[in-house]
Amino acid sequence: MPQTGTSPLVLAVDEGTTNAKAVLVDPARRAVVASASRPVAIAFPAPGHVEQDAEQIWAAVHGAVQDCLAQVPGVRPVAVALSNQRESVVAWDRTTGAVLGPVLGWQDARTAQDCDRLTEDQRAVVRRRTGLSVDPMYSAPKMAWLASAARTFGADPARLVLGTIDAFLVHRLTGVLATEAGNASRTLLLDLETLDWHPELLAVFGVPAPSLPPVRASDAGFGVTREHGLLPAGVPVAAVLADSHAALLAHGCADLGSGKATYGTGSSVMTPVSGLGPAPEGVTTTVAWVADGAATYAREGNILATGAALEWTARLLGLDGGAELVALAQTADPDGAAQLVPAFAGLGSPTWDRAATGLLSGITAGTGRADLARAAVDAVAHQVADVIEAIEADGRARIDLLHADGGATASAHLVQRQADLLGRPVAPAPAPEASALGAALLAARALGLPIGEPVAGAPVDPRLSSSGRAARRAAWREAVARSRGLSLIPERTV
Repeated sequence: MPQTGTSPLVLAVDEGTTNAKAVLVDPARRAVVASASRPVAIAFPAPGHVEQDAEQIWAAVHGAVQDCLAQVPGVRPVAVALSNQRESVVAWDRTTGAVLGPVLGWQDARTAQDCDRLTEDQRAVVRRRTGLSVDPMYSAPKMAWLASAARTFGADPARLVLGTIDAFLVHRLTGVLATEAGNASRTLLLDLETLDWHPELLAVFGVPAPSLPPVRASDAGFGVTREHGLLPAGVPVAAVLADSHAALLAHGCADLGSGKATYGTGSSVMTPVSGLGPAPEGVTTTVAWVADGAATYAREGNILATGAALEWTARLLGLDGGAELVALAQTADPDGAAQLVPAFAGLGSPTWDRAATGLLSGITAGTGRADLARAAVDAVAHQVADVIEAIEADGRARIDLLHADGGATASAHLVQRQADLLGRPVAPAPAPEASALGAALLAARALGLPIGEPVAGAPVDPRLSSSGRAARRAAWREAVARSRGLSLIPERTV
């Protein structure tokens, strides 16, 4: 049985793209006391469509919490903290709680044409006020789509709520209608200066203001749990953070010069930045969190397919998941010519080219399974390196040490390839639950509980020579250019 001691414990719920986790945390020791996970299904009903079931998400959260607390009978957490997948959108009835349509996942691109119809002036307004570029990954176009769909099915517009996953779970847990500022900053609707919904942005995307939950600071408190068989009634939901933001906090990355990469289905690369100056092309400015009455801002690049690239290649090669793929990749020639560009739904940061297509290049008759596995692992590392280069492009931000978290960082080989292709040390998190831990620590801070000092994993230094790294990076850039249709072989004369 897990050892709990006498320290107050915080229950962190981390609802991600493919699973819901419940993690019982001792903030004073920064220790995980117990944890459990339940899978969350994803559906792909049409090209570019990515859906989930909000009721199934709630059931997965419910099951994970029950499984976690069952490991420590009799323990009552002093608070609940929440971290969640971002940009995905739910529509529900504020009175009955009934879900009004599918969850449109952050990967969903069905609103691409709606985004394309915006004028350059509208795009400039969005970029200036939100720090984001217009893209179907973000929430506002999905919210407009769901609002229209809800009207089609006769939903009462006066009771319609359009919210990100944090708002949906908070409402289910406590009955409070509210969304957290960091999550709100990913919608294309939040003004970064006022930290509130902006009427001009609502008008650009056609999102009805009455349907949006009020915005709260990350540590403002989000009510207390209701009696619904999940938790004892009256436990405060003390803090909410978006998952990538929570990981940044868990790593202790509050100062310039540090940053983190979260390796999930996709990846988020994020670093704190001072002030609200415009970010370089291809990366965004976002609210990391609002705590103790002040906003912390960050630069970020979002990659659409990292873990998804590993899993896709594993299926292609008949392997049982990413772990087997990485093991196979270790047997390949690290300087092989094969390149994989996993543009399954186009490319995210820093190119943001939704027209890019997935591509395998550099293959010959001698290319084998191990070479393709190596290309998939390298594609993950190359994409992270691309984002960091873009984040640093104007000289206002620098990541000297990259903290890494997420399931893929359990692979020493992937971490080493990341350090090699980035040319910087990479410190993998000592525990995989970085997002849950970050949310729990903020909740503890909000309650005035003692918090232990950050513990980083041992940095992994680059081994690849600078010339070798330059050659690998150049080959990758050529493959990306081909994926985007920007590199064409000249016609040959005979």
